[in-house]
Amino acid sequence: MERPMISLFSLLLTTGPVLHAAPVSKPNFVIILADDMGWGDLGAYNPASKIPTPRMDKLAAESQRFLDAHSPSGVCTPTRYGLLTGRYSWRGKLKSGVLQGYAPVLIEPDRPTLASHLKKAGYATCGIGKWHLGLQKNQKTDYSQALTPGPLDVGFDSFFGIAASLDMPPYAFIENRGLKSPLTGTIAASKMRREGGGGFWREGALGEGFTHEGVLPELHKQATAFLDKQQPGQPFLLYLPLTGPHTPWMPTPEFRGKSKAGWYGDFVCQVDSLVGSLLDTLKARGLANNTVVILTSDNGGHWKQSDIDTFGHLSNASWRGQKADIHEGGHRVPLLVRWPDQCAPGLSHSLVCLTDIPATCASLAGIPMGKEGFEDSISFASTLLAGKQGARTSMVHHSSQGMFAYRKGPWKVIEGLGSGGFTAPALELPQFGGLEGQLYHLIEDPCETRNRWASDTFRAREMLAEMQTLRDSGKILP
Repeated sequence: MERPMISLFSLLLTTGPVLHAAPVSKPNFVIILADDMGWGDLGAYNPASKIPTPRMDKLAAESQRFLDAHSPSGVCTPTRYGLLTGRYSWRGKLKSGVLQGYAPVLIEPDRPTLASHLKKAGYATCGIGKWHLGLQKNQKTDYSQALTPGPLDVGFDSFFGIAASLDMPPYAFIENRGLKSPLTGTIAASKMRREGGGGFWREGALGEGFTHEGVLPELHKQATAFLDKQQPGQPFLLYLPLTGPHTPWMPTPEFRGKSKAGWYGDFVCQVDSLVGSLLDTLKARGLANNTVVILTSDNGGHWKQSDIDTFGHLSNASWRGQKADIHEGGHRVPLLVRWPDQCAPGLSHSLVCLTDIPATCASLAGIPMGKEGFEDSISFASTLLAGKQGARTSMVHHSSQGMFAYRKGPWKVIEGLGSGGFTAPALELPQFGGLEGQLYHLIEDPCETRNRWASDTFRAREMLAEMQTLRDSGKILP
């Protein structure tokens, strides 16, 4: 099908007028991290979306909507690491891929996180959802023992959720430092395939009473219960990494058939309803005006060409590629930030990485960052509060197979050929005398269709050298 072009005009729109009302206290933070939700799934980003998202679209109208926001990786685990630590995951142990459900903890001992930083400043901190950052120090997690180190050891007062993705064992809920229910059996790998079905899950251990379909509703219930307990004057962080719309696509019956994009689209509809319900809870509890709501996704949509052909839906709009890829579809993500009376609704083309969230939250709360940690976190608070262009001018992209790219201004250079991820060909060997990598001008060619390596090799190599300096330095610079 013909892909609608992303207009240059839309990429150059700026934020609306600035608001100046003074906050009465430190703001609360609700960070909703959807799992594999694409830039083009939301109607606010893609008017041609086959998925109705009225609650997220309403949130977008009330928020600053970022058009040039990126996850630090094309896949799950490294993005979660980056969002919480303000540091690229490839600077540590994880150089490619994701963790499995029995992997040891990834966040290093004593490394500051968004949660620990806010906790020291008096915040109540709660994590609910998909952890996917490892548990314990063992080579293989022993779920019969205390799950430490884990979320409670990196700054969270409480945690409820699952260990990894919803398609990875063990299939059981974690509550604080242990399983809510024991592992009492096993479940066979799902026979449902992604085309027209609910996707798959791997064979593995199953907790008592656990069902895949019941996970998102339970996370919704837990998040609502947490918000219901909060009182004005006690600042809090709710970090809510959802399990959807990642596979398996398991919308509950009331959402089936709500979209024109199959079970995937129906699952996005369920995520949309969850988001709207939590916003209603904030309003009902009198918390909305002093709560910063951040909605984003951990990477691009996992949406193959066969899915596009089947449903005519562009999960990643016209950005090239999909989840895991080094091209824009792998890491350009929706980002909405709402703080009533403080952040004027509108559009921003400021370059933002999700590693910037810790520095931004600290700035909005008036909390100094300190000298340790958060090496790749650059605050975009001035964009939110004053409509200024963000301080970030460059960033390093990373694919599931460990391919690097470097963005500087409108230019993007890729250190290799292929997608580096799920889209074929993933990796291509350079031919003698041929192209060594990829170079794109994202304003003139936002869909990355014209490789300029041959015509501008000097620029490409100069940018690669600059990226290598940033990789070696241990810290990104604005």
